[in-house]
Amino acid sequence: MPRLTAENVETIPYGPLGIIAMPGCEPLAEKINSYLVRWRKEQALEHHGSIAFYGYQRDSFLISISNPRFGSGESKAVINDTVRGYDLYIVTDCFNYSVTYNMFGMKVPKSPDDHFQDLKRVISASSSKAKRISVIMPMLYEGRQHKRSARESLDCAMALQELVHLGVENIITFDAHDQRVQNAIPHTSFENVMPTYQMIKALVNNVEDLKISKNDLMVISPDEGALHRCIYFATQLGINLGMFYKRRDYTRVINGRNPIIEHQYLGDSVEGKDIIIVDDMISSGESMLDVAKKLKQLGANRIFVCTTFGLFASGLSVFDKAYEDGTIAKVLSTNGVYQSPELLSREWYVSVELSKYIAYFIDTLNHDMSVSSLLDTGPKIDKLLTERGLKQS
Repeated sequence: MPRLTAENVETIPYGPLGIIAMPGCEPLAEKINSYLVRWRKEQALEHHGSIAFYGYQRDSFLISISNPRFGSGESKAVINDTVRGYDLYIVTDCFNYSVTYNMFGMKVPKSPDDHFQDLKRVISASSSKAKRISVIMPMLYEGRQHKRSARESLDCAMALQELVHLGVENIITFDAHDQRVQNAIPHTSFENVMPTYQMIKALVNNVEDLKISKNDLMVISPDEGALHRCIYFATQLGINLGMFYKRRDYTRVINGRNPIIEHQYLGDSVEGKDIIIVDDMISSGESMLDVAKKLKQLGANRIFVCTTFGLFASGLSVFDKAYEDGTIAKVLSTNGVYQSPELLSREWYVSVELSKYIAYFIDTLNHDMSVSSLLDTGPKIDKLLTERGLKQS
């Protein structure tokens, strides 16, 4: 992926760089910070001392904040370092259930709503002081409530509009459930980033005998909604694509959704082939494992699940069982959301690192440069597969 060079660094930074890690995002932000600190010690040494590059090279770009809470559960945000004139990047994970607070003597895990409220508090505390505010939210808050199908709220659109009204100028997210939600904020920069290269790299690094050819490997979409990301995945690998159609019972609603009656497969034969199932997220995993079982019944060989966000909301036991009985071989998901120590210890799980990719975005945006080259990962994938001898002739 292209790095800023001495030539590119002639572009004056938009402002001194600052990174705020929301509670629960400290490990990810520290990795991002370490990349930026190292790169900027190498970049633009000739500009050292220039007022236009003030604060360009520092030991850390992290800005200290705190979110104290009252016993009633009410909260506020306090920024402990100066942010005046800074180009701020706020990193947040609205799905980190490991962050807790005390309310009326009870320990309460933070819900997505709590995290989003804290994000707005930090933005409010820094607005009118910071030169520009950008939000990096790997998994988009309320991204699954992206459209109306009845008399119901349109939470994702309202959340994006709230951020814009508070002064946010750039929003960066990964693999949005439906990227059309950006239509709610048509005059604001909204980058929906696909971590396809990171997924393929992790897969290649963790499966030694992987064969990438139409006779040995297929990409499967678990439903029609994931088809667009699967098409890109299959195109980059040069292999065939299949999909499942979810037959739902639209007369009932259970746990906020219409229950699935059956998964029906559409596509070429999967017999004897390794399979990559690609989706944006795993919630309970019930639907994903049902698809994997169907593929096994159709004669599929190993099954690799590549999903951007692994929530595992119903626990890990169902995946442990699926691994033990040979239904799945590996599950890959990114560190864009919280990963519990129990999850990271599983033999079947592979963590896909996003910190370097996010650092590239921050470095590029801070110089007010185009991110087009960062979004087009095709050349990087081709180079990776060629170097590993996996590129089809």
